[in-house]
Amino acid sequence: MPNANFKNYLHLHFLVFIAGFTAILGNLISIGSIDLVWYRMVFAGILMFIYILWKRYKLKISRKNFIQYSLAGLLIALHWITFFESIKQSNVSIALAMFSTGAFFASFLEPLFYRRRIKRYEILLGIVVILGVYLITKSELQYINGILLGIISALFSTCFAILNGQHVKTERPSIIAFYEFISGVFFITIFHLVFREGFNKDFFNLSITDLSYLLILASICTAYAFIAVIKIMKYITPYTVVLTYNLEPVYGIILAIILFPAQEIMGIEFYIGAALVIGVVILNEILSRRNLKLNIAQTKQL
Repeated sequence: MPNANFKNYLHLHFLVFIAGFTAILGNLISIGSIDLVWYRMVFAGILMFIYILWKRYKLKISRKNFIQYSLAGLLIALHWITFFESIKQSNVSIALAMFSTGAFFASFLEPLFYRRRIKRYEILLGIVVILGVYLITKSELQYINGILLGIISALFSTCFAILNGQHVKTERPSIIAFYEFISGVFFITIFHLVFREGFNKDFFNLSITDLSYLLILASICTAYAFIAVIKIMKYITPYTVVLTYNLEPVYGIILAIILFPAQEIMGIEFYIGAALVIGVVILNEILSRRNLKLNIAQTKQL
């Protein structure tokens, strides 16, 4: 049993590593962010459909769920587009550091959505996040566009997580993901047809390198990672999974420094700011879980 648990924890960290590697692929792929996300969602949607057929799951859902999944698909598409554009406007380290601010948004949006009071420590941690972002912005002002896009991306990610969190308990995650992927493709397709030149030959004229990276992004970093993390939750607590995934920016930034040293080595204030933001994310998760356990214990006593 200890060996089995060790393998699951090792697998979990591999999935977090994959999540960090997503940003590396976003930097390597040469096509625009909107096109990149369209291809990612098309390929991932096809792979998820094959998985659903293999598992013989039913694709039929209610109209209400279809509308909600479509909205979630739009949010995740906007998150990915702004995230990859943040990388292209700055670098991997900036985008990942700003992505961590999602915990700051969650601490204020979740109480509004679920109608609970904002906790004092959440306000304090939010102030620390603002300080971290200030240090990053101050030291890397030339990347202001990437910083703003990264923050917007984190906001979209938080909204997606809050909306999606309501449905994962009642519907198969693979079904939800499939409808989110195809709805994301639909919205981006409409955008292409209305605001751009549509789908001409240049759109489908991908280099072998870009196509290879896109297939890795869609298969390993999206479809496989999505299914694998669900299976891991059968053996590891969701809290441990979420807490470990908060290390994604750490893995990603270390990878970026190794692979792109010329463009990724930043000033000391950036790393102090990034450490504050990432540290707050991890601390917030620990405090939230501790409060949850206290509330459960108090409820049992009553």
